[in-house]
Amino acid sequence: MPGLAVKLYGVLFKFHLKHTLQNLIRSSLGDSNPFGITSRPNEVIAAANPSFSEGHGIATKDIHIDPLSSLSVRIFLPDVISESSTHDNNDTGIYRGYLPSVGNRRENCRKLPVVLQLHGGGFVSGSNNSVANDIFCKRIAKLCDVIVIAVGYRLAPENRYPAAFEDGLKVLNWLAKQANLADCSKSIGNTRNFGGDLRRSDVNRQLSDGFGASMIEPWLATHGDPSRCVLLGVSNGANIADYVARKAVEAGKLLDPVKVVAQVLMYPFFTGSVPTKSETMLSHAYFYDKSTCLLAWKLCLGEEEFNLDHPAANPLLPNRKPPLKHMPPTLIVVAEHDWMRDRAISYSEELRRVNVDAPVLEYKDAVHGFATLDMLLNTPQAQACAEDIAIWIKKYISTRGHEFSY
Repeated sequence: MPGLAVKLYGVLFKFHLKHTLQNLIRSSLGDSNPFGITSRPNEVIAAANPSFSEGHGIATKDIHIDPLSSLSVRIFLPDVISESSTHDNNDTGIYRGYLPSVGNRRENCRKLPVVLQLHGGGFVSGSNNSVANDIFCKRIAKLCDVIVIAVGYRLAPENRYPAAFEDGLKVLNWLAKQANLADCSKSIGNTRNFGGDLRRSDVNRQLSDGFGASMIEPWLATHGDPSRCVLLGVSNGANIADYVARKAVEAGKLLDPVKVVAQVLMYPFFTGSVPTKSETMLSHAYFYDKSTCLLAWKLCLGEEEFNLDHPAANPLLPNRKPPLKHMPPTLIVVAEHDWMRDRAISYSEELRRVNVDAPVLEYKDAVHGFATLDMLLNTPQAQACAEDIAIWIKKYISTRGHEFSY
């Protein structure tokens, strides 16, 4: 069983969460707001820090990627990108990155896989730049040696379904666009260099003339390898990740050069109209009980569309597209005291039935959010979970073949 401190914190957490959800239902926040919001006023935000030294080996930056909405991303870049990372550090230690077509620098750049991370919060709270999510993403970036892109999707009820799901897919398409723009910059550089020396200012001017200088993200252009992309969703973020994976399968080569090679679903926010054993036995679970989660689903879907067998909520509906056999390898993390655990396990069983690699990592005496909630982030169990995830992810992002296995 969880310790006394965790139980007491769980009671307070549950009371505060239910109070927040009820206020959202009663208030005018439910009115449509197309631009949307990506965090609540009471969220504790971690400032972005583009310095390796001050960021404990991880540089971060925030980018607003959609002029028509509040959709944004936070990029986490680990300090494992070789000696070339020193080229564009200034006196303050800030790493600015550079365009990969400048000189021969791109040949010395280490290309890192990309993890697209989607935070939890029941669709109505949480943030990609919260203190807790910042710590978790830095941990994943360091353990896996990857670039993490944390998605700041629009929250409900200001933007109900399918806004958050579409935002997740929009970021994947943005990643593909970034990769294609980087390839264009290389072509421009090679063409100009054929007739003479290429100066950095020439490249920037050409890119500005052709695409707009702000369109190329230098960290991703220099160090990102989108052909090794992993989706990582936390709680309701796992539902979004699974949706994005399905859409990526349907898109196929249209997403090139982005390839989703695997996904990690951490205690997904799955439910359904026919209760599982855990949904019955653990309905009053710690932190997130069933009644509170159903309130969150009503805020996300709206009263008119609310249905426990909604495609966003239940992954096991018959005749869902694409067929499960085409889904990427899927690691599912579940907690012993989570009422949603059985449906997540059932999803993994269905994937394995059609020969998709879909192991389950179950953690004893754990609660929903045990590896990502602010109070639990520094527990040995949270650290062990991140390390286990890293081992599995490396199985699919290694350029030397499958070196790790369970």
